[in-house]
Parts: sequence; structure tokens; C-alpha cells
Amino acid sequence: MSAYGGRRTGAERDAATVEIGYALFSAAFAAAVLFGAVAGPALLFDLPGLLSEVLLRLGTVVAPVVFAARVVSVLVRFRGSAQPSQPGRTNPDS
Repeated sequence: MSAYGGRRTGAERDAATVEIGYALFSAAFAAAVLFGAVAGPALLFDLPGLLSEVLLRLGTVVAPVVFAARVVSVLVRFRGSAQPSQPGRTNPDS
């Protein structure tokens, strides 16, 4: 169902598809950057064993959390931004 009842139009389906793709791509990018920032020093430098292990584990725990949070935040924002059918008007009957 669309925001105003009835079936979804092709444009609404396309917009949802694009938004899902954007959410997944931006979440993967954010998770990769965060993993690189947290676990990167452990992979690039010869750090003590415990510190290296802590950084790697922290990176592998935090990256999926950031991924999920980014996907949810983008999709919730998309769902909440329903546009009126007549731009510039807030009441469909006006």
C-alpha cells in the first residue's frame, strides 16, 4: 500500500529499491571504514599480542553493529519522509 492508500506505483517501487541499495552500500562502506580505523593498526603494525587481539575483536564486533544501525536509520528516515501527492500543499483536499 502506498502512503495514501491504493497500490504502489512503479515510481514508488523504484524509489524503495534505490533507497534499499543506498542503505546497504552506505552501511557497508561505513562498516569497512570503521573496521579499518579500529582494526587497521593491528593489521599494519607489530603491536603486542593482547592489544592486537583486542583491536581485531573490537573491529569485528563494532562493524556489524554500525552496518545494522546505518541500514535501519536510512530506511526509517526514508519511510518517514512520505511526500504529499500535491507538492506545496499539506492537506490532500486543499
